[in-house]
Amino acid sequence: MIMMRKNWKGAAMAGAMAGLLVGVPAGLLASASPVAAATPKDTLVLAWAIDDIITLDPAEAFEISAGEIMGNTYDRLVRFDINDPSKLYGDIASSWTVSDDGKLYTFKLKPNLKFASGNPLTADDVVYSLQRAVKLDKTPAFILTQLGWSKDNVDGKVKKVDDLTVTLETDKPYAPSFVLNCLTANVSAIVDKKLVEANAKDGDMGYGWLKTHYAGSGPLKIRDWRANEILAMERNDNYYGEKSKLPRVIYRHVKESATQRLLLEKGDVDVARNLEPGDIEAVSKNADVAVTNTPKGTIYYFSLNQKNPTLAKPEVREAMKYLVDYDAIGQTFIKGIGEIHQTFLPKGLLGASDEKPYKLDVAKAKELLAKAGLKDGFTITMDVRNNQPVTGIAEAVQRSFAQAGIKMEIIPGDGKQTLTKYRARNHDLYIGQWGADYWDPHTNADTFARNPDNSDNASSKTLAWRNDWNIPELTKKADAAVLERDTEKRAQLYKDMQKDVLATSPYVIIFQMIETAGVRKDVKDFKLGPTSDTTYTFKASKS
Repeated sequence: MIMMRKNWKGAAMAGAMAGLLVGVPAGLLASASPVAAATPKDTLVLAWAIDDIITLDPAEAFEISAGEIMGNTYDRLVRFDINDPSKLYGDIASSWTVSDDGKLYTFKLKPNLKFASGNPLTADDVVYSLQRAVKLDKTPAFILTQLGWSKDNVDGKVKKVDDLTVTLETDKPYAPSFVLNCLTANVSAIVDKKLVEANAKDGDMGYGWLKTHYAGSGPLKIRDWRANEILAMERNDNYYGEKSKLPRVIYRHVKESATQRLLLEKGDVDVARNLEPGDIEAVSKNADVAVTNTPKGTIYYFSLNQKNPTLAKPEVREAMKYLVDYDAIGQTFIKGIGEIHQTFLPKGLLGASDEKPYKLDVAKAKELLAKAGLKDGFTITMDVRNNQPVTGIAEAVQRSFAQAGIKMEIIPGDGKQTLTKYRARNHDLYIGQWGADYWDPHTNADTFARNPDNSDNASSKTLAWRNDWNIPELTKKADAAVLERDTEKRAQLYKDMQKDVLATSPYVIIFQMIETAGVRKDVKDFKLGPTSDTTYTFKASKS
């Protein structure tokens, strides 16, 4: 197993890395600049902003770029069909059953599976992986702990029956689709117990080692990672299913849209992943490039902190929904990368509604503000992360607010600064995004429409909690929906919840992300997935 190399500097290191990746030109492995060698026919090279990767451990990785890497390099019990996310299929599981009381899941594993290391993959690895994720209790662990698992009880809830059989017990009879979709998440990825434990220190279950190493069984294996510069994967010949069509896939960290476009047009990269509307329009005119896109399970919104007595007025909440120029935003800042969407469930999820009752109506907003005793407006702040399209949208909202007498000061900051303030409930307005953690409607209902404890020291700090929105009745509805086992009835429960949230919430939901990529035309079968972990680069090939 080759150790991941972080923070390497200089051409000498780039050359050394090229030596590890036999057949890959050293230019590809240099830091992200417009000058590079043409891509080889046996390698897919992607330009993407991958500076969000902080760990390679699936029990901890919770960032968009890391999600894609995990999706290509680790297996899990089940996955969903990216062409129809409502359909689930076995990954390493050959079959599964659910007990009559709805709380015991029994999985049969496919025989003769192997990790990239050559070690056999058995029930021991499945049990170890799920228990490890719960016991480490890193950020994504909540996806599993919401099944009633904890550090104290998970050993009794996740059990091996024999080498090819595992049982999982939940605390309540949840909708099976909810439980199974939780098991498709990256935190449920299966790690090589023997390899991880061989590198464990002081009982850390390999946590220190796996941050920069690989221990999976997926179609690709991680070969090298240089933080903020490059991540290289290569074909895993031990993979049980369809082998990667190309021997290697390389991600180059390129943050700027214009630089990505230039690299793509020159043929120095095969795929550009962060193109802004102007660059999308430019590459769409290039005969050697195609543009592909897919709706993503990510929505952009801004929210009103109900700790602020002005923002807590129902009329103010509604007025702000009429002070967004949705049409103009759709035609400018999100052209080609998003579509106007006003409900908390993205299109594609069970029960998603596409109601769009709000449009820019300054007169209506003024009427509501006058009803709230604020006919002369008020002053407010908005915390904004320094990136597009968020900054542009915030500035557009600032202008439309002013038409109704609302003076909004924009407070810029990086992601860490704005999120820290938001998570502490110290904001007035906050603009950001929320992506589905797994492909089930509870992933968003749990955060937009649940707030089981609104106290400052609550253990569950949902988006409703962050905005001090105390909603006991909606919380009960969300809790009931996740237990409903009839699919049609469950879908209707989520539609009803979306209607309630749309009308009364402190969220102004603006659009759903459409992920767009520019792709060289000699690349075949590159398809963007609906979630961060379902863009399967191992399926791509070149003509």
